Amino acid sequence: MCCSASGRLNAFPVQASVGQVHVLTDICVNTEVCVFVAFVCYAVASRPVYIAATCMEFLITLGFLLLYLLKLNKMFTLFFWPLIDVFNSFFAAALMCILSLVAVSTYTVKGTLGGGIVGFVAAALWSLDGYILYKKITFNKPRTTAEAQTGAD
Repeated sequence: MCCSASGRLNAFPVQASVGQVHVLTDICVNTEVCVFVAFVCYAVASRPVYIAATCMEFLITLGFLLLYLLKLNKMFTLFFWPLIDVFNSFFAAALMCILSLVAVSTYTVKGTLGGGIVGFVAAALWSLDGYILYKKITFNKPRTTAEAQTGAD
């Protein structure tokens, strides 16, 4: 099972303490919820460009979440998945911020305004997720003695 003893998801590839993994999981799930709400708002407002962009980011982020939950990142070792996830987080934050800025500044239907505001929240969560993941990635640093004793990668 992919859950820890506390019932939270524990699937991220970056070495972190138990509390930090919960923060990463909560951020990822909260981002998915925000993007889905923005998608629904844009769908109600019938804005195809906004719908396509939010749907694309929702599916990409869901793909990364499933990649880690199903431990497929251990099978496909050609890529350094945490760094790709960091790039995705910052790219998604920038795209959603621009999209939300355009949606809020040119709205004619209130659904577009709501989607833009929720999009800003999602962009902030993606930025926070990317920052935390980047801080947890170790580039050519020696492993600590605790990691060496447990054999963690």
